[in-house]
Amino acid sequence: MAADVEVTREIGATPDQLWAMVADLPRMPRWSPEHERTDWLGGATGPAPGAKFRGVNRNGSKTWKSGGEITECEPGRRLAFRVKAGPFSISEWSYTFEPTSHGCRVTEAWTDRRNGVMRVLSARVTGVADRMTHNRSGMEKTLERLAAAAAEQRAAAPRDPA
Repeated sequence: MAADVEVTREIGATPDQLWAMVADLPRMPRWSPEHERTDWLGGATGPAPGAKFRGVNRNGSKTWKSGGEITECEPGRRLAFRVKAGPFSISEWSYTFEPTSHGCRVTEAWTDRRNGVMRVLSARVTGVADRMTHNRSGMEKTLERLAAAAAEQRAAAPRDPA
């Protein structure tokens, strides 16, 4: 399955560190410019295959909710989830983490799963007519913010006095 939009960035942190940051979905508003809140549902307290959550997003004065379900959960390697609005498929998102000599290559991918009617309705609900361009910009900002937060964590980590 090819993604409609894919953004990759090398970040100076380990795959495990970055995966833990992204997989903590209630912290996602810290990275994503459109995402406002995530709540785990049905007793879920963290990512696991089948875990469900509700997300709240904002674009200017427009806000909307959607439901999500974790589809893949491999710590340090991959996190993926599908998003629905009621019974209607909206999208699939994934984050892949690959170690590099300087840290980790993080790839965020988005696949549009909306049918024609949902594309028209979602443009009205979200205020975004060109979802591909909008998401690419948001994904670039998300990975930029993730890199900055990883750098903050490195700077705050205790140094070995050796």
